[in-house]
Amino acid sequence: MRREDWPDLAAFVTIAEERSFTRAAARLGVSTSALSHAMRALEDRLGVRLLSRTTRSVAPTAAGERLLATLKPAMDDVASAVESLDTLRREPAGHVRLTVHSLAMQSIAPRLPAFARAYPDVVVDITVDNTLTDIVANRFDAGVRYGELVDKDMISVRVGPDERGAVVASPAYFERFPPPKKPQDIARHRCLCARISPSGPIYRWELEKRGRLVRVEASPVFITNDADTLLTAALAGMGLAYVMESYALPHLHSGALVRVLEDWCPPFPGSFLYYPSRRQLTPALRALIEALRHPAPAEPRGARRVGV
Repeated sequence: MRREDWPDLAAFVTIAEERSFTRAAARLGVSTSALSHAMRALEDRLGVRLLSRTTRSVAPTAAGERLLATLKPAMDDVASAVESLDTLRREPAGHVRLTVHSLAMQSIAPRLPAFARAYPDVVVDITVDNTLTDIVANRFDAGVRYGELVDKDMISVRVGPDERGAVVASPAYFERFPPPKKPQDIARHRCLCARISPSGPIYRWELEKRGRLVRVEASPVFITNDADTLLTAALAGMGLAYVMESYALPHLHSGALVRVLEDWCPPFPGSFLYYPSRRQLTPALRALIEALRHPAPAEPRGARRVGV
């Protein structure tokens, strides 16, 4: 393979990722026709077809998938090596892209203004997303999720305090329905339920007391994938909701929400920032990690981890 082929190989990887000549051309800043011509020329030189083209889509052939499996990690290594040159900078600069679950923003957002003042040349680009986004495939520098959701091959840093779930409803709701005394009572209540993603399954309530885990089959009368909407519905008296304690705390203090089954909601490790172990940290990401780092609890809680 000649060095001159590297630009075309890089273009092939981009097309395979985007599954579209049009999107790949926009990403690379070239015309669609020029990109198509370059791929045909590459296939002619290699003597094998790399892409299967239809009027609606583009996908790697078997040979293309085989090449991609070797080529993409190699190019990621080259990109990491280039990024590592940023360590020669005197001050962190550039973009840092994060995918963050919505509830983590409560602990992250207050720390961003001081970071921005300390590092004015760093642009923090946050996508709020509660799904399990592939940070490598989607070109994020790091992600923030609850600890139990982070893959073991990732490096993780705590950025939020321990969390607890809370089963809540408004006083008006409890005027109509007696508060549940045990998890099994929830089956008789009107429940406000959540999805992690718009097309994902309904989150199952998991309650625990002294090591006994109960998975509650809540009967939903309302379903949403948005934490604000879920809380608003609970405040309006629509039903019983399972939310994060930190999110509901102001309303619990004011009396707008009433908590039940508190002894069935033990603490669990909160949010962690994570990134691939093989990735070279840029100065900008390293500085952001230090700004967001949260101290670990003084003593291990030993509680089960619960996802969002």
